[in-house]
Amino acid sequence: MDHQPPPFFKRGPAPVALLSFYVALSVALLVLDARFQALEMLRQALSMFSLPLQNLAHMPIQSLDGFGAYFVNVERLRDENARLKRARLDNVATLLRTQQLEVENERLRKLLGVKERQQASGQAAQILYAARDPFSRRIVIDKGQQDKVIAGQPVIDDAGIVGQVTRVFPFVSEITLITDKEQAVPVQIVRTGQRSVVFGLGNGQLDLRFLPANADVQNGDLLVTSGLDGVFLPGFPVAKVVHIERDTAYSFARIYCLPLAAVENFSEVMVLDPRPPVALPEQLTSEATGRDGRSPGKSAAGKKRRLRKD
Repeated sequence: MDHQPPPFFKRGPAPVALLSFYVALSVALLVLDARFQALEMLRQALSMFSLPLQNLAHMPIQSLDGFGAYFVNVERLRDENARLKRARLDNVATLLRTQQLEVENERLRKLLGVKERQQASGQAAQILYAARDPFSRRIVIDKGQQDKVIAGQPVIDDAGIVGQVTRVFPFVSEITLITDKEQAVPVQIVRTGQRSVVFGLGNGQLDLRFLPANADVQNGDLLVTSGLDGVFLPGFPVAKVVHIERDTAYSFARIYCLPLAAVENFSEVMVLDPRPPVALPEQLTSEATGRDGRSPGKSAAGKKRRLRKD
């Protein structure tokens, strides 16, 4: 009987074949996740197991930071408390007049039959950490599906708009900041009332676009949300104009802005409740669908056919 000894090294598939297989598998997973969100459930399941590990990894650093900052913050909080008390006494007259003006504004709206403004409500959240992608501006908060957070909710802080919820997990949520390149917010210039859209540049600044080169825009102009996107309530501060480039060779001016909210700093934020859908008036609905339940285009086509028969 012929007996051959086993090979000294066990050889498997060629390295090039393995590399090609893994590259093809990676590309297929990327395409499936980008086009069909096939791995969203797997990502949420993995987040449930990875969240305790992340908290455990952050615990030593957070403990050291908290221990060192405790003694420093005590004196600072005392000074801040005294300063806030003085500021409250200085602004008490303005605050009382503002409350009176709010009541008067509501009364005048009722007299004129104007729809009341929607009230902003939401829940506070703590920023845990920033996303690890260096090419995006995203943060992670400690509120998720268990807190009834859904994708699309606006996020603010005490100074203005921070961003928008773009991805929700069982215990945490991911927020895309307004400075991200893929984020756009419809705004309005307070001084002139002109509407436009502000886009993130990815470097902590914003770009106010679609305004002509001769537009009435000045450095220091305040931008607030216009509310035309159906996501953000109107009137929230967004940014301030800091630099304007006007060139007659181009149709639009290049306007740079800085966000008013602390979008690049760790702090607490508030996740606002989603805006309720706006109901169309019955007249617009009847005109859109036609009196007989058909669309205007079909009704017009039926009239033309009847005229030809006559």
